[in-house]
Amino acid sequence: MRKLTRQVMVGNIPVGGGAPISIQSMCNTDTADPAATLAQIERLEQAGCQIIRLAVRDMDGIAGFAQIRKECKMPMVADIHFDYRLAIAAIDAGADKVRINPGNIGSDDKVAAVLDKARAAHIPIRIGVNGGSLEKELVKKYDGVTAQGLCESAVKAVAYAESFGFDDIVVALKSSDVQMNYDSYKAYSAISDRPLHIGLTESGSGEMGEIKSCAALGALLLEGIGDTMRISLTGDPVHEVVLAKKLLAATGIRRTGIDFVSCPTCGRTRVNLPEIAARVEEGLKETAERLEREGRFLRVAVMGCEVNGPGEASSADVGVACGKGVGLLIRKGEIIKKVPEAEIVSELDKLIKSMV
Repeated sequence: MRKLTRQVMVGNIPVGGGAPISIQSMCNTDTADPAATLAQIERLEQAGCQIIRLAVRDMDGIAGFAQIRKECKMPMVADIHFDYRLAIAAIDAGADKVRINPGNIGSDDKVAAVLDKARAAHIPIRIGVNGGSLEKELVKKYDGVTAQGLCESAVKAVAYAESFGFDDIVVALKSSDVQMNYDSYKAYSAISDRPLHIGLTESGSGEMGEIKSCAALGALLLEGIGDTMRISLTGDPVHEVVLAKKLLAATGIRRTGIDFVSCPTCGRTRVNLPEIAARVEEGLKETAERLEREGRFLRVAVMGCEVNGPGEASSADVGVACGKGVGLLIRKGEIIKKVPEAEIVSELDKLIKSMV
């Protein structure tokens, strides 16, 4: 069961309080270049991103942020490190949320200045604790970067914000280590009802980065932890959004698009199931995108033999259970017809299209 947390608003997107888990990403363009950044934001929005974060490094970045704000419809988060004045300027430029790191933003009075500004603007702050910038005293206390240290840093930072009467807080406790990341979020979730932004920082690129991200975030999602999320991968941020949507679908949290099921094959398989499955899945891409846009869901099963095939295909919305050179087409548990192996893909395609 998903943990019920407090709710904050990031622009028009609710975070926490039982609201759907929102997908975030971060532009890797220079915020001082509005044209390039807006072009990337458009691609991210088309992919399904709901909240966008922009790095603000200097006052040129502030100027770019302000220009982007005028044209961007998506809620915008200003990502600030080191200079509290940039956080204040970003709020003036129209930020819907500001991300700060208590480990590098500066002295208490500087943090307080940012909180005062955010309160006046009625926007939330994300307190982002990160394994790479954990406070030195906590690194020393725990003899290195640990989940306990990350959790303590978050507790301390939130308590400080609360001491100023500031309440619109989102918390993140990210590490590049999958186990530490999981442990830190789980520890903090056990003692706080603050909404959580979940992610695995610096997960890498390619297949291993995807695996680590899905392991880290999938474990948290299945624990009921997380209110908004970003999968952080080296490269095109659009891929982060696509993978996040797939992860939410795989964990059963977001039921849109197509859930494609196919068996791994074994010695009982008597059709060329790998080829059939690959052709069916490839042919479903356009339909999957359409169903995602429309908020609809379809489960398709392609099964290779008589052991689990009929059951899996019957429990799907539409499927095929294969035998020796043939396939039984099944819709909503009802056998429609038997077709030869050469016609399975085309007949299944027709059946799916008739349903959607």
